[in-house]
Amino acid sequence: MKNEYLSKHAGKVAVVAAMLAATVYFAMVSVTLAHLEVVSGQQPFDMRPFGYSPTDAATLLDSLGMAGRKYYLSHQIPLDMLYPALLALTLSNTFFWFVSRIPNRSFVHLGVTLSVSSGLFDYIENLGIVAIIRSWPDVPDYVVYATSTATISKSLTTTLAVSLAALTGLLWSRQAKAGDCA
Repeated sequence: MKNEYLSKHAGKVAVVAAMLAATVYFAMVSVTLAHLEVVSGQQPFDMRPFGYSPTDAATLLDSLGMAGRKYYLSHQIPLDMLYPALLALTLSNTFFWFVSRIPNRSFVHLGVTLSVSSGLFDYIENLGIVAIIRSWPDVPDYVVYATSTATISKSLTTTLAVSLAALTGLLWSRQAKAGDCA
């Protein structure tokens, strides 16, 4: 019963969540993150997949100025509190949708784990960014390093989850084509 429900509704949930996630992502990339980059001349924390040092953080925060830091907290962070859940919901439901269509369920379990982990690391990153901004200019180095680690972890798990979803979809389409030819 549980697998039937997932199989029946997971595709629909994945599509709706993907449309919402894409809308939020587009708003962040084209509006809030773009604004922060224009104001500071620096890439915002969210767009640094390889992390950042305390010096990098200080340069960004100093370049943003008070108005830019307030904008980060009031515009970017609220949008980025929606995005991780929407992306995790999209990816997890994509994997759940594939679960009834492919024989190797380990892809599905790993994919869901990576999807949820990606969202959790993004939320940890967001909380760290808030802590960094609110404690400016006296930001403890360990807070920057912890937040940077969350950023790197988010980037890695997101890349792995999306790649695994694409691979799973490819395997499923090949299996479906082989079934059509039989």
